[in-house]
Amino acid sequence: MNKVKELPKNERPREKLKKYGVECLNNEELLTILIGSGNKYSDVKSLSHQILSSVENVSDLVNLNYEKLSKVKGLGPSKISIILASIELSKRLKRPELIDIRVDSTKKVFDYFKNLFMEEMQECFYAVYLDASKKVIKIKLLFKGTLDHSLVHPRELFKEAYIISASSIICVHNHPSGNITPSKEDKMLTDNLVRIGHIHGIPIIDHLIIGKNTYYSFFENDDI
Repeated sequence: MNKVKELPKNERPREKLKKYGVECLNNEELLTILIGSGNKYSDVKSLSHQILSSVENVSDLVNLNYEKLSKVKGLGPSKISIILASIELSKRLKRPELIDIRVDSTKKVFDYFKNLFMEEMQECFYAVYLDASKKVIKIKLLFKGTLDHSLVHPRELFKEAYIISASSIICVHNHPSGNITPSKEDKMLTDNLVRIGHIHGIPIIDHLIIGKNTYYSFFENDDI
């Protein structure tokens, strides 16, 4: 494998990008530009090749995390941060912005989260905090892992609501299996949060379960 500096100048990734456009670069060349330089262990092209070799398809790059990338010898904190930041930015570009948007339909919330959960392999629990006019103030990830009603603590959910003066909350979590049928734990968690919300005067107005391009709404099914 030739090092970047050994390639003819017009075949180097940055020069190709400038001359032909970024869409003409292959995956390894794009990663090479992101990483920027090699080190005493590997040149930059070798690092890019190692990263791509660690996944089956380029789409699997979205599942990389700090721990996985740190196993690539020669990738330090700076380069790992650049790669992960680029992946996260690409995810955000795929979904509409929700902050300051008035939530007048369940579909708006679903449209935001369906792309966020597209490649997610673990269950994630989010809170969407709304003001009195149902505009989104903040979206916060409260839990990631295997969802259990005891792991999403009401204290964390409502503490944030008080800090930002939220008037109501929409809870959202995903089922990576694609099955959106609420589990026993989902129902117990929702009932518990709704009850506590009434006590605090900050109601839980919906809880969405996101599957594969579909969702279950506790509100729409009269379960709240």
